[in-house]
Amino acid sequence: MEKLLKNKTILISGVGKGLGLEMLNNCIKHGAFVYGFTRSRKDIVKIKNKFKKNSKFFLGDATNEKFLKKLFKYFKKNKIILNGLINNAGQRQRISFLDIRKKDIEKILEVNFLSTFLISQYFVKNTKIKNEDSIVNIGSIVGDKPFIDLIGYASSKSAISGFTKSLALELAEKNFNIRVNCINPGFIKTSYYKKFKKNKKLYSWTLSKISARRWGQSPEIAKLAIFLLSNKSSYINGQVINIDGGWK
Repeated sequence: MEKLLKNKTILISGVGKGLGLEMLNNCIKHGAFVYGFTRSRKDIVKIKNKFKKNSKFFLGDATNEKFLKKLFKYFKKNKIILNGLINNAGQRQRISFLDIRKKDIEKILEVNFLSTFLISQYFVKNTKIKNEDSIVNIGSIVGDKPFIDLIGYASSKSAISGFTKSLALELAEKNFNIRVNCINPGFIKTSYYKKFKKNKKLYSWTLSKISARRWGQSPEIAKLAIFLLSNKSSYINGQVINIDGGWK
């Protein structure tokens, strides 16, 4: 297997489970050294036991700026230059428009959008302008397609799409050799799949909307993330790519 990320150093937020864990595993397989963080103590123990080499993990919340400052001070002190970033940390929210409160909107924007914004800012300040670096944001098809009772979540994911395009342009105009792209997963078999499937009516509806007639698998997202982090995708910038099995 060709190691697409050989000699690259990658930072991933939300590595504890689901897509984050899958992307962590794939990055290491492709030759990268991976730094990752999650807010779950249980997940930290699990991934430290599983991944012994080419990785280092931190306990911290993507919304905690004090933690982010400390993390990037660690990189600076140890002269660690990052080559890639996956902004994966996120949270789901299902609240109808008439019921959603100001604090609900603030929370979902803080977790899903503001953390992505701030981590990307720290990352850009850490990089070397001459490097071929890459930021991969994890959005959602909910940010691109209309769904009922997901208006707060949709707003946060739509913001990531706009952020991706604007940041890609601004970094290019200022001669940073950093590409910025976004992956919008559709319905993927992660930790919430089993619970979701119990709602037979809702589950059947999702299948009827997917041309492939199945939910996606985590490796199908991870493979694209690896490609976007690698130099193989050197002419792809400012793109928002849906991986949704052909959502109708």
